[in-house]
Amino acid sequence: LFKGIVLVAINPYEQLPIYEQDVIYAYSGQNMGDMDPHIFAVAEEAYKQMARDEKNQSIIVSGESGAGKTMSAKYAMRFFATVGGSASETNIEAKVLASSPIMEAIGNAKTTRNDNSSRFGKYIQIGFDKRYHIIGANMRTYLLEKSRVVFQAEDERNYHIFYQLCASASLPEFKDLGLSK
Repeated sequence: LFKGIVLVAINPYEQLPIYEQDVIYAYSGQNMGDMDPHIFAVAEEAYKQMARDEKNQSIIVSGESGAGKTMSAKYAMRFFATVGGSASETNIEAKVLASSPIMEAIGNAKTTRNDNSSRFGKYIQIGFDKRYHIIGANMRTYLLEKSRVVFQAEDERNYHIFYQLCASASLPEFKDLGLSK
């Protein structure tokens, strides 16, 4: 049973000043519909319902390659890190956000529509304490495109990590991997 809000977002393919810290604070504490549709409005609604109903919430981000799903997920995590944490605590919020570039190196590839396209789905579970501060996170991946390892369409590339490993083949710590030129 689906019950919730649907937000249709369009990737503008350039940075816009609509995801800054002041915008997060503008949406924090607002009711859905009081402000323009935004990923922060969806995140705020999930955050409020979690606090009010003390029930788990889900945000599903879906779309075609290059639609901006990964960025939308990052913006939602940034919202939770800002409203659900403080710098004086364990900085788990920063660790959650910092894990994305590592995951991108392993699971992203160049497609004809996107130079940095995520080729797998991500299930990110964020844990909050009784004060609704982030205390941890778990990221799982699914539907990895295994075929990309052995075949890429014209003008596409394998996973980024493949090229990074090949570029590092001459380093002593990579000797045992059996990589060659």
